[in-house]
Amino acid sequence: MRAWRVRAPGPMAGRPLVRERMPVPEPEAGELLVRVRVCGVCRTDLHVAEGDLPVHRAGVVPGHEIVGEVVEARAGGFRTGDRVGIAWLRGACGACRYCVSGKENLCPESRYTGWDADGGYAEYAVVPAAFAHRLPAGYSDEELAPLLCAGVIGYRALKRAEVPEGGRLGIYGFGGSAHLAAQVALARGATVHVLTRSPEARKLALELGAASAGDAAEAPPEPLDSAILFAPAGELVPVALAALDRGGTLSIAGIHLSDIPVLNYQHHLFQERQVRSVTANTRADAREFLEFAGAHRLHVRTMSYPLSAAAEALTDLAADRVTGAAVLHAD
Repeated sequence: MRAWRVRAPGPMAGRPLVRERMPVPEPEAGELLVRVRVCGVCRTDLHVAEGDLPVHRAGVVPGHEIVGEVVEARAGGFRTGDRVGIAWLRGACGACRYCVSGKENLCPESRYTGWDADGGYAEYAVVPAAFAHRLPAGYSDEELAPLLCAGVIGYRALKRAEVPEGGRLGIYGFGGSAHLAAQVALARGATVHVLTRSPEARKLALELGAASAGDAAEAPPEPLDSAILFAPAGELVPVALAALDRGGTLSIAGIHLSDIPVLNYQHHLFQERQVRSVTANTRADAREFLEFAGAHRLHVRTMSYPLSAAAEALTDLAADRVTGAAVLHAD
């Protein structure tokens, strides 16, 4: 099969990805072999390619928003021809105190698609059946792909932000994950204010129902009960905290963040403002979100690329030329 591998992590200008022929992977007991139809392009893939995240598997095939067709099932519960999703979390020990308490995303032995194991920038991928996802009807393959990470992580970030009923939510950065989380928040009755440097993203936010859309450095038009930082920009942490009302919560959604400037306790944290990180997601998060997507039709903004243009798609993402979510299609 043809697949993209991270040859040597570094800036996209240095071409860290190389496309080459690899053997089709063979599923082990309990796994599924999936023919990849589409694979979303996530900012985490960019962090893997550029070396912001440490190497877990040398020469890894990135990609963890995979929609495909089962071509071989070495596990029960799935049949040849089933449409399935493969997401970021692909394994956990199941026995540690985190796993048994429903926090498998914090398992020290957790493993991830496109980081610890080869992912979806390829024609085929394997996945443990226990970590494969059934997908809601009513969406195309291209629309489903971003739901599997951008959507699920946005959903968990929204949970961590603890938006009160009818509350005021600020969203900093408005890419693939944010534009889905905003729709969930709006469906639940929140007022959403979007803060992003991209004029195209601000336009999309207003089209989706945001009450306002301004530059990321600006203050929202009213104090916020909650905020989510999707942009991997640590300099926006004090900006978002300053925008919170008393008792507000800032949820930081990214797996990687640039350094956070010094905070002023009185200005940024006093009056019981709090900061929370988001670490991956659980399978329960994914099921909840995909059920929500099945019951509430989400508008998924995508930009399409052939698999042969995966490096171009990541380069466009790095340069903020992607509105919504980029998706790779099988050539």
